[in-house]
Amino acid sequence: MTPPFIEAPNRVITAAGSRFVYREVGPRGGKPLVLLNHWGAVLDNFDPRIIDGLATRHHVIAVDYRGVGASGGLAPLTIDEMARDVIALIRTLGHPTVDLMGFSLGGMVAQDVVLKAPDLVRKLILTGTGPAGGEGISKVGAVSWPLILKGLFTFRDPKTYLFFTTSANGRSAAKAFIARTKERKVGRDKSPTLRAFLHQLKAIHAWGRQSPQDLTRIRIPVLVANGENDIMVPTPNSHDLARRIPGAELVIYPDAGHGGIFQYHMQFVPTALAFLAA
Repeated sequence: MTPPFIEAPNRVITAAGSRFVYREVGPRGGKPLVLLNHWGAVLDNFDPRIIDGLATRHHVIAVDYRGVGASGGLAPLTIDEMARDVIALIRTLGHPTVDLMGFSLGGMVAQDVVLKAPDLVRKLILTGTGPAGGEGISKVGAVSWPLILKGLFTFRDPKTYLFFTTSANGRSAAKAFIARTKERKVGRDKSPTLRAFLHQLKAIHAWGRQSPQDLTRIRIPVLVANGENDIMVPTPNSHDLARRIPGAELVIYPDAGHGGIFQYHMQFVPTALAFLAA
């Protein structure tokens, strides 16, 4: 038995000339599942319920981007650079093929990884994310800053407002999710710097303004999931991904926002496991 995610040791590897920090849980052997997280996220922002659920059957590797958390170097200004880092990291870890799951910014990076290195990824899970040039993605900052300030003024984690709906269910789910991300007490990751936070925001804005990519080139199984009312990466982007990627599966959770997979983690984990096992 490997330890749960909140007890997994921080590991370090050098790839593409930078120091990357990661954690891994679950049984070794087979193709690992690599997880890529959202704007401003460090290892402690991954949902431990989702990771531990996936780790019941998979070797799960959660990573920090370059320049974020305890990883070294300067945070990239483009999704392209982040994708190249992830490809180098996976290859340096010694995995010829992996399954890949990205949330929000991580889903943008994951798409670019598959387009750049199609033989590297067996199956792809895209959650709370959208394609290059997608609806509203270049406006993430304009949507987010007022709610980040609201979080400061109300002494609440801004994800309360950014990731979840204002319904009773949404507020309850937000409180539970934020509590889960605080369960780890020892060996927590470093908080992101303001520079890294702003670099990632510039990368997201550029992704939203760039020309659409040819998603028909993604010829592997893909699962797309989101809440029905995502205000950060508008939910129509999830429908767009599922429509443009051949054979993609789409799951939309009711009364849920950007953090739909966290609110519905008990439903999402079995769906993801079944998708990976098919």
